[in-house]
Amino acid sequence: MSGKIGNTTYINKVLKDNDLYAKKKFGQNFLTDQNILASIAKEANLDKDTLVIEVGPGLGSLTEHLCMNAGFVLAYEIDQDLLEVLDKNLAEFDNYKVINKDILEVDINKDILEYSKGYSKACLVSNLPYYITTPIILGLLEKTDKIKSYTMMMQLEVANRICGTVATKDYNALSIAIQYRAKARKCFNVSRKVFIPEPNVDSAVIQIELYDTPPFKAKNEDLFFSFVRLCFNQRRKTLMNNLGQKYPKDFALKMLNDLGIKMTVRSEELSVYQFVLMADYIEDNYDKN
Repeated sequence: MSGKIGNTTYINKVLKDNDLYAKKKFGQNFLTDQNILASIAKEANLDKDTLVIEVGPGLGSLTEHLCMNAGFVLAYEIDQDLLEVLDKNLAEFDNYKVINKDILEVDINKDILEYSKGYSKACLVSNLPYYITTPIILGLLEKTDKIKSYTMMMQLEVANRICGTVATKDYNALSIAIQYRAKARKCFNVSRKVFIPEPNVDSAVIQIELYDTPPFKAKNEDLFFSFVRLCFNQRRKTLMNNLGQKYPKDFALKMLNDLGIKMTVRSEELSVYQFVLMADYIEDNYDKN
């Protein structure tokens, strides 16, 4: 079923009639392609047993497709000026709730518990604001395990980093932070030409799915994540050079030798598991005093 909201004519009319405009401070770019909107909902594999979390519904273009396919949609919209228009655009649906709050500040577990009654699973489906994409994803992954899958549109560069694989230019600390907890894949690219206003970059839709049973777990996760950031601090340097910013050379050399890692290796050549091994080694052997 095709929606009515996500097309150029409709969106321009709504903006004009309501004296609205896309606000740069909220990263607002309104998607105008019904085929892409439908594809996002399809990739999320929604059914009437699903509670969907949406961040930044905007004018409701994607929300419309989510309401058509899911059991209930819980949307967080920070821009108070859009609330009335959202309700008008979604008037034919009764299976959604818009909360006028910043997603970074909500108690997501509490909200999911309140609205998930009668639904067997929760997922996030969203066209994320570019300027806070990474904080939103990492924040939710840290706060909750109730959201099992994330289907998200974001800046192409960030999508490539999240889905980056070992020994590629896109593989970095963000790749590892996500892939430590979940499987990540790119669904498809999206041209900048299908947005109002047109952004300066292309986009992509990706999906991450939390592991039911993670393949590995660091002994000290705070240490693990800070260690990964350290290792990618100067990307063009070797791992040893990055380790030297914090750890004595003799300790770093012994760690790499004990773990069978070449001292000439660069961070992007190492798997998530190898970073877990190093973080655990530091946890067990490094005397901070």
